[in-house]
Amino acid sequence: MNAITSSSQRKVHVPLGERAYDILIGSGLIARAGAEIASRLKGRKAAIITDEHVAPLYLEALVNSLEGSGIMSAQLVLPAGERTKSFEHLMTACDKILEARVERNDYVIALGGGVIGDLAGFAAGIVRRGVRFVQVPTSLLSQVDSSVGGKTGINSRHGKNLIGVYHQPDLVLADTDVLNSLSEREFRAGYAEVAKYGLIDKPDFFAWLETNWSAVFAGGSARIEAIATSCQAKSDVVVADERENGPRALLNLGHTFGHALEAATAYESARLVHGEGVSIGMVLAHEFSARMNLASPDDAKRVEKHLKEVGLPTRMSDIPGALPPAEKLLDAMAQDKKVKNGKFTFILTHGIGRSFIADDVPASEVLAFLKQKQPQ
Repeated sequence: MNAITSSSQRKVHVPLGERAYDILIGSGLIARAGAEIASRLKGRKAAIITDEHVAPLYLEALVNSLEGSGIMSAQLVLPAGERTKSFEHLMTACDKILEARVERNDYVIALGGGVIGDLAGFAAGIVRRGVRFVQVPTSLLSQVDSSVGGKTGINSRHGKNLIGVYHQPDLVLADTDVLNSLSEREFRAGYAEVAKYGLIDKPDFFAWLETNWSAVFAGGSARIEAIATSCQAKSDVVVADERENGPRALLNLGHTFGHALEAATAYESARLVHGEGVSIGMVLAHEFSARMNLASPDDAKRVEKHLKEVGLPTRMSDIPGALPPAEKLLDAMAQDKKVKNGKFTFILTHGIGRSFIADDVPASEVLAFLKQKQPQ
């Protein structure tokens, strides 16, 4: 870690020059949000964007914390769920920010999970050609992944996250207390992104998770350690390749398969949520790597064993309801932003913690693999 303040709070610094920012991880950060923001940023007005699930739990505490530090806020509560990442709700968010008279030195605060963070960040990036932005992520997935790195956006009928901008936050406050209110399913979905960092290039971290995952689920120092390690891993990649022209694409391990499965279920959370799609996608990526003689089948079995042990889905047959034919899944992958010039780019692996970017993967191989893996 770049800095350690105590065993109950960690700080990860993202050194992006003039766009550098801190990620604070620990207990009680929503109650201290006003003080943390006021000590770093000049503005004294904020527009808080949240959703109807999070607002009853944490909005009042955040507003009070801001007011205690002399920061006045307007609030917008949107519907919860992936379908909120739409042009309609983006326009609503932009109107609220302008109505609140948020200027370029003021800020938008995203209080919620990945959907709210992506939408609010996109709005902050385009209103007045960019206003300051603070992330207060309330899900494990958003704390370890979507709140860090500046990727914002909404979905299109053509696919997930296809419309957006890069807009780095000015501060991330990851209050680990809020994770206690998550359902087991939500926490498990976020854990898939934690495991991803080990599978990309940190085999020792993946081995640590295999041994300590139950302590991470229980909370305390193991949870803070896992989140901080994940944030540092993402920070390192973002600093090396902020706009995904090279190694940042490694963060998409499992996502090309996963996004196609999400699209195939019409983003119905009752059937599949993002982290579950990533879990299945990571197993598929390791199995496809083995099919291409790039890695041992034993690695794919090890990945599946661990993800299944923590309660995550690992196969397409674990998704309730029927899936479209393999050809339709391939079409969804072709719309994915990991495709360049019509050629498939996958994140594949030579083994645990040895992921790499594979260009020009033959569509025929992918189609044959999907047909093999589809539920019969």
